[in-house]
Amino acid sequence: MIQFLLNQTLKSETALDPNTTVLNYLRRDLGRCGTKEGCASGDCGACTVVLAEPDGKQLRYRSVNACLTFVSALHGKQLITVEDLKQQGALHSVQQAMVDCHGSQCGFCTPGFVMSMFCLQKNSEGYQPEQAQHALAGNLCRCTGYRPILAAAQQACNTKTPDSFERDQAQTRQRLQAIRPATLVASAGKRCLLPQTLDELATLYQQHPEAKLLAGGTDLALEVTQRHQDIPLMIAVGQIDALKRVRWQDERLIIGAGATLSDVYPLLASYHPAFDELLGRFASQQIRNQGTLGGNIANASPIGDGAPLLLALDAKLTLRCGKARRELPLNDFFLGYRQTALQPGEFIENILLPASAPADFRAWKVSKRLEDDISAVCGAFNLTLDQGVIRDARLAFGGMAATPKRALLSEQQLVGQPWQRATVERAAQALAQDFTPLSDFRASSAYRLLVAQNLLRRYFIALTEPQLAIEVTAHE
Repeated sequence: MIQFLLNQTLKSETALDPNTTVLNYLRRDLGRCGTKEGCASGDCGACTVVLAEPDGKQLRYRSVNACLTFVSALHGKQLITVEDLKQQGALHSVQQAMVDCHGSQCGFCTPGFVMSMFCLQKNSEGYQPEQAQHALAGNLCRCTGYRPILAAAQQACNTKTPDSFERDQAQTRQRLQAIRPATLVASAGKRCLLPQTLDELATLYQQHPEAKLLAGGTDLALEVTQRHQDIPLMIAVGQIDALKRVRWQDERLIIGAGATLSDVYPLLASYHPAFDELLGRFASQQIRNQGTLGGNIANASPIGDGAPLLLALDAKLTLRCGKARRELPLNDFFLGYRQTALQPGEFIENILLPASAPADFRAWKVSKRLEDDISAVCGAFNLTLDQGVIRDARLAFGGMAATPKRALLSEQQLVGQPWQRATVERAAQALAQDFTPLSDFRASSAYRLLVAQNLLRRYFIALTEPQLAIEVTAHE
């Protein structure tokens, strides 16, 4: 059984198919049709809802894509939909701002924008343009254009008025804390197990190595929503606090595999600006609120944005199977397309990084859209220079092979050579031997190779001529 608050109504569901998404649960089971299905893949934001959960003495509000969230993720949280926003029969201040600023046209996408804006209002202290753009980047409108919607966000953030959620916050937090942990969601022969500790997870996964591990689910849910497949058995890790810890220990940064991208974003942004720039373009706010860095690695996608950066930094993984743990370089983790070195019953526990990122580390992503889009090519570069000579080189790319991969031949052309343009050109030509990328709807093979070569050239310019502007950074 799972329990959660639907606004202020306690829901206890004893027989839910664990393959049910929150979107389908709302629309089909509860008749709440304000949450829309636009894409069923987390791209449009029309299905945006907000989840609240205790965070110290406050509630933490997070926007998520209902189409990619399985019902098991609701346990112990408050689910807020657009139907819940009305305040004593009147519009919520966020809804009123959309009306006042003419932010809606056909109206299909409007509930999703309203919910993202509601979450923005709860998490902001006054209007900040960049924060608003990040909060709304995962919501698409094909009618109005975004200027009136951003104007509505400005009004909503600058003219906050107390609402029922603020008034009831202490009571809501107490009611959520009183909900006991759940262990199982099951119906129609399908199950989702909900371990509470790492030991429970290790035991369950050893007993059921055929199970699918469910972290954020932003990729796994596509098997249900896009491929229309059933997942007979899942093991959800979202209730295991130990998997969400991020800490410094023994000269290393240790990132729990279950920590969401939103949680690790501030730390990695302070770790190195290259992470800040790339993670800011990593999908949408809704996806970052659910997706985990461990899941991004474990699904072994050749276009996952996290892996190239981690490969260039010589990251390692702590893998666990039962009581046994082993440490594995990330470079040895990817074996083939969607294939990894994980053994049956083994899972990623932590991602390990050096305590500090090298000063000359850089990473760039090239995609059709600037934000909320999958990479055509992602490149990460990490050279160690000593008196003008390259002592060590790590170049890693996504989108160039069946797995995220280091460019070993290109690295060989760099090591021991002077840091000058001719050296870089030889290394750029060696990329043609390192990779034979595929052509698909995102980019052709020739384009991908040229982009990878140009990113290496860009790296040279960034280090040798830092005063030279090489990209547009303002979006006003």
